[in-house]
Amino acid sequence: MTIDITAPNPGPLSGVIVADFSRVLAGPYCTMILGDLGATVIKVESPTGDDTRAWTPPAYQGSACYYQAVNRNKHSIALDFSDADDLAVAKDIAARADVFIHNFKPGSIDKFGLGYDGVKEINPDIIYAHISGFGTSGAGAALPGYDVLVQGMAGLMDMNGEADGEPVRSGVSIFDLTTGMMTAVGITSALRHKERTGEGQLIENNLMANAIFTMANQYQVASTTGKHPTRNGKEHPTIYPYNAFPTADGDLIVVAGNNGQFARLCQVLGTPELLTDERFDNPEKRNINRAELRPLLERALSVKGKDEWFELLRGAGLPCSPVQNVSEGLESARELGIDPIWHTEDPESMPTVRSSLSMSATPASYRKEPPQLGEDSDAVRAWLAGTDS
Repeated sequence: MTIDITAPNPGPLSGVIVADFSRVLAGPYCTMILGDLGATVIKVESPTGDDTRAWTPPAYQGSACYYQAVNRNKHSIALDFSDADDLAVAKDIAARADVFIHNFKPGSIDKFGLGYDGVKEINPDIIYAHISGFGTSGAGAALPGYDVLVQGMAGLMDMNGEADGEPVRSGVSIFDLTTGMMTAVGITSALRHKERTGEGQLIENNLMANAIFTMANQYQVASTTGKHPTRNGKEHPTIYPYNAFPTADGDLIVVAGNNGQFARLCQVLGTPELLTDERFDNPEKRNINRAELRPLLERALSVKGKDEWFELLRGAGLPCSPVQNVSEGLESARELGIDPIWHTEDPESMPTVRSSLSMSATPASYRKEPPQLGEDSDAVRAWLAGTDS
């Protein structure tokens, strides 16, 4: 099969060629977003492949679910940079790309002529994106970048967990994912700039800086007051109630962020006396006096199960949710009219998690399953042979 770069894909980035030299999560998540929006993504892998190909179990049809999650809409070619011919192919791909992205350790790819200066020399208007762990110019450049390290260093683990418990890692690699998203925002912005001016540019993003940006309000507190957030378990540090409460058969999240919501909550719970209690008559007092309010709400909620309370509170227009596992969350999304999984008409095809974007004129598209290692090598080489840099 020959990749026809001139053939339009659905989406606003149709015609944009992305040379994806990234691996694991942040970079591949970024390039999948670009691919969903119509870009042609050429995934350049080592002969052993992206690390996540080996991260099993779980697996689906013999392929790691981790890898599958962030590599659709891509064409895979396997190249060994220590081989002169393969390196020449890598440079040919870079020379024809609109976007070049990698997340190698700073400086490690430069020796192959694939650093920013090397790629810019063969492709002067390239948009070159580099994702690192802790930046590229300071002391952090020498550090390997993994999400769990940043969760620890940036303070997220210290915030997660019960107040009297140990720090806990987030259940997902949140900073890898948000770094990928923000890098995609930077790339699409750079494409717009290039459209107007013809000028490419260097884009740098790192997990640590992105963690601080993602934890926006918490770092605002630390930088302005000198105080750092503490672990609150299931509770919010400044809003109450805004947390999970035990019911007769499981936990239910209840939110009452203003006086109107708190009044409706007390009405449904059958606790009107709380409305006239001076300890709880405004949001600030409810936050300060949460230790007194908590057992009163727990007692009221203990007489019914979480599903019954969910229907009653939701019926009163109150924000609430049962605490569920991921499979239950998938079913709830479907019940709410959100279709999170995409399937082709072929029952043998791989299901994939949809993009969260809904765009009326240029929706995301799912054209190609995550590729096997090197499955498009011949096609990419044929395309290179038939085009000029």
